[in-house]
Amino acid sequence: MSLKIVDTPKEAARHKRNPGYPLDLDWVGQVRMNRSALERRAGTIGARRSVKKEHQLAWLLKAVALMDLTTLNSDDTPGRVERLCAKARNPIRPDLVEALGVKHLGITPAAVCVYHNFVATAVEALDGTGIPVAAVSTAFPHGLTPLDIRLAEIKASVADGAQEIDIVIERGMVLNGDWQGLYEQVRAMREACGDAHIKTILGTGELATLTNVAKASLVCMLAGADFIKTSTGKEKVNATLPTSLAMVRMIRWFYQETGIEIGYKPAGGIAKAKDALTYMALMKEELGRGWLEPHLFRFGASSLLTDIERQIEHGLTGHYAADYRMAMA
Repeated sequence: MSLKIVDTPKEAARHKRNPGYPLDLDWVGQVRMNRSALERRAGTIGARRSVKKEHQLAWLLKAVALMDLTTLNSDDTPGRVERLCAKARNPIRPDLVEALGVKHLGITPAAVCVYHNFVATAVEALDGTGIPVAAVSTAFPHGLTPLDIRLAEIKASVADGAQEIDIVIERGMVLNGDWQGLYEQVRAMREACGDAHIKTILGTGELATLTNVAKASLVCMLAGADFIKTSTGKEKVNATLPTSLAMVRMIRWFYQETGIEIGYKPAGGIAKAKDALTYMALMKEELGRGWLEPHLFRFGASSLLTDIERQIEHGLTGHYAADYRMAMA
């Protein structure tokens, strides 16, 4: 079987990084989200049509290339991180890659995401692969240490080799409507990142309303965020389709006003291949095919890869494999 996974490295090379813009409180004040309308729209995504057979396998392979392979556990060790990096080097079992005829594509995850303490370990383990390391910095997952400590952590992660920084915002600033304070903090974090790309985690499950989610998305983009991300994965409610719609529509509005493309990363609770395909359909329908590339869309995931491998094997053989045959970290 021969499958072609569309890739557009030239588009990534031409992608213009978000320079940041002055805080426009009038714009922020205009933002409103209708939860009922977003929930109705969310119910249609993936329901009107679905991908089957070879097309589904191609989409699943693409999902692997859009994944931030992640370990963010309190019992993480250097050994676990090294095993995760080994999985990143060969994310799909070699026999499945051979059967699909896609070895020449060199499919790997978009990044490996770890705590700051393990950045150097991951950088060494991924040496020569071209897979970037992303660090969750700024007192992940709550972001409630003094700002100077959070900025120092960002700089330390970059110094250790992280090319992407996933920061967390102070949710209380959103709940209190302190848009100036949020803007200034994210702007300072953006500057601390230097050349490393910054993903701002909103903690959407703790922001009370979708209008708050949308306003926080806009403020972070104005402050220079390269990506906006739903969750840490540690909240009671993580990524959802209505929340995602609110965020990607702010991305679309921001693009229409500035010409700058901002990335989107749903994280937390996306563990099934079917869910990944639904989120990919959302991006394609709302923002277009161009957003289905790693420089503009990521999954924050750990167990998702296991189910994708199981679905790929089922597509090839008609049988589901046990989870233990898809070794992770």
